[in-house]
This record gives sequence, C-alpha cells and structure tokens, in this order.
Amino acid sequence: MSEDTWLAARLIPTSGINGADEQERRATSALLAVMCAVREFGRALTQPFGAPAGTVQAYIEVPFKLGDGRVFPDGLVRVSRGQREWTALVEVKTGGNELKAEQIENYLDVAREQGFDAVVTISNQIPPVPGQHPTAVDKRRLKKVALHHLPWSEVLTTAVMQKEYRGVADPDQAWVLGELIRYLEHTKSGALDFSDMGPNWVPIRESVGAGTLRATDAGAAEVVGRFDALVRYAGLKLGRSLGTEIVPALSRRELAEPAVRTQALVAELTSNGTMTAGLRIPGAVGALFIKADVRAARITCHVDVDAPREGRPTTRVNWLVRQLKQAPESVRLEAFAAYSRGPGNTELLKAVRENPGLLINDPAKELKAFRVAANSAAGTKRGTGRGSFIDSVLDAVDDFYKQVLQNLKPWMQAPPRLRSPEDVVVEPVSPALISTAISSQDGPEAGPA
Repeated sequence: MSEDTWLAARLIPTSGINGADEQERRATSALLAVMCAVREFGRALTQPFGAPAGTVQAYIEVPFKLGDGRVFPDGLVRVSRGQREWTALVEVKTGGNELKAEQIENYLDVAREQGFDAVVTISNQIPPVPGQHPTAVDKRRLKKVALHHLPWSEVLTTAVMQKEYRGVADPDQAWVLGELIRYLEHTKSGALDFSDMGPNWVPIRESVGAGTLRATDAGAAEVVGRFDALVRYAGLKLGRSLGTEIVPALSRRELAEPAVRTQALVAELTSNGTMTAGLRIPGAVGALFIKADVRAARITCHVDVDAPREGRPTTRVNWLVRQLKQAPESVRLEAFAAYSRGPGNTELLKAVRENPGLLINDPAKELKAFRVAANSAAGTKRGTGRGSFIDSVLDAVDDFYKQVLQNLKPWMQAPPRLRSPEDVVVEPVSPALISTAISSQDGPEAGPA
C-alpha cells in the first residue's frame, strides 16, 4: 500500500468527530489546553480582555448552580499573577451554530454570583465592528461582568501571528501551537471561514437593481452588517499573511456607536446602491477602501496618497508612476489640486505612463493628493465559490494590496546637506564699501594715537 494514503498522527485529530456536540467539545478543549500550554498564545488572547500576564488555567464543562437548576458553560479560564486573578466563563459554538441570548445571560448571572470578571463567547459570527457582540443581551447584566466575543477567524489569526511572526520561545510549545493551527484550518473543526452573506442578500440585491430599496426595508441593516463583517474578515485573512494586525477604518463615533455606522451604510446603499468600508494596515501609505457597487456588480479598491510637497506637477506625477511598476495598466489614477473642489483629472495608468501631463489640469496649481483605484467584477451569489460576492471581495482586496498598496511609499523630504569648503564662494569686497570709522567691536588700540 502506498504511503501517500497514510494519515499522519496529530496531537489534535479531526477524525472521529460525530455531530455538532462532539465538534464543539473538541474545539473548546483543544483551544483552552493550548492556551495553557503556550504561554505567549494564552496571553495574546486574554490580555486584551483585561487579564494579567500570568499563568493560565482552564477547565471544560464546569457545573454551576443557577436558581433551581444547573448550567454547564463550555469552559472556564483563570489567569493568576501574584495576588491578582482574572476569571472568565467561556461559551463556544462551531459550524453554523449561533450564540443564544438566554444562554449567555445565564452565564452572566453565574459570573456575577461567583464574582468572575467576564464571559467570553467564541463562534463563527463576526461582528461588523470590533468590540461589538453579535448577540443582543440585557445590558443590566453587564454592570459587573464584561462580555467579550472572539470569532474563530480571529483566534486562528492570533495563533498564526504568534507562531510565525511574534514567536514562541519554547520549540515544543511552538509545535503544539502549530497543531492547533492545523486543526482550526481543517473543515471538520467547525472553525469556518466567512461563507454566507445571509438570507436577505438576494432580495436586497434585487431591490437595489430595481431602484426600489428603502432604508426601512427589512434586511437592509443585516446586509450592510454582513458587508462590514466581510471586510473585517478580509482584514484578518490579509493580516495572517502579513503578520500584522489590520483593523477596520472607522471613526471614534462609529466604534462607540455601531448603530451610527449601520445607518450611514444603509443610507449609502439606498441612495447610491453602494457599500463602502476601509481597512487600516500598519505601515501602509494610506487606508485601503473597498466600495461594492451592488447595482453595477463592481468592486473598487482605492487608496489616497499625499503628493510630494515640492517639485513641478509633472515631477510629482512621475514620483507616483515610478512606484506602480507592478500595477496593471487598468489601474485608475486621479490627481487633486490644492484649493480645488470636485473631482480631479482622471486617467488610466497606461496613458499616464506615456504622458504624465494628462493628470495636470492647471500647471500653475500645486498637486495636493492622488487616488489610486482598481476595479474588478463583483459576484452575485450569497455563498462562497465561483461567482460569489464574498470571494470577489476577498480577491479584490488581496490583489490590490499585492499589486498596488504594498509598493507605495510616502514622500519624504530630502534632509539638508552640509556645504563643503569648495562650495563656499567668497566674493571680493568693493573698496567703496570699506569703512575707516571706528566700530563698537574695535578694541582701545583701534582709536587715534
């Protein structure tokens, strides 16, 4: 028999998973065990929630009494350092299972009675805004106990970044973390990718195409929320490849009040048939913005770049074009002049390479900024695979970063140079300018005899 058919022994095997309960139990146990075994990974997951940088202990299916009954949270995590202790109950869902408000509220009540700090939920649900919970619960239960959520995609991203980029001191612990990564990447683990735009995607898309969508239509808020979640997932996926944390480009108000973001995106979809979101990538020249035109089935990725603050307009255009050697000729460039309103001159990269002056409307005006944009076709299907909206967005983000954004650098003014002696020109002084008058800088001996 060929060895190609042999299955390698794994610390966390995917074989033998029978049903959702077994899948959920194994994922919970594997994750919590690795958090205890790999100190750096356990710290990376718990510190953002307020836990100290200490020893991690974890348990599964811990029974607690609640009223006349008993509840069994999927797990419990305790982090201790000196006299300080942080404890959280953990609720886990895998596959397409969603979190239930009643169950979470029960665990919040248990945590309050036991004096625990938090309840942490883990599922494949991705909230549109970081820090937002995908399930609405009674806010009165959050007065003494914090509620946090981790999408499985974020858990996987944290694991990959810790192993591949931040590092794990102990080689054996690094191997253990690698086994968890392999497990979570397997389809049987239940830690799924973003795979569905929701049941309202098709009717909302058809309403946009027909021009009949209203802001009050049922499902519009869910669709724009799924779009924000998709863009956030695209950032997590790209961040795993880059080894950095990529976050949505949201204002402080949108982060504090997610409803404001939802209302603005619904209004944009209703009036223009588009949805726009952005990602902030550390070290990038600017935020990467993604606009999905639902009516035209088109996706546009763009980045705004500040123009150099010196040089002629054509020099500034050439500065940008030189950095786009690997970009497709179909990339669109737009130049904005200082103190000008409205759109700037726009041309394709192919034409600007041959004639930089095409982006210059008035040579006397100073160019202030550029916009670099790329268009691609948008899928229409709600799921994943060929012709899906999800895959078209993910591909557009990856391609734009690879072909455009990673090659752009901000302009930096050259530092002043020291002059060498030969650069200093001493001009002869005219005799008419020589004065015999006594100066305040002359000494006593300079006076008349």
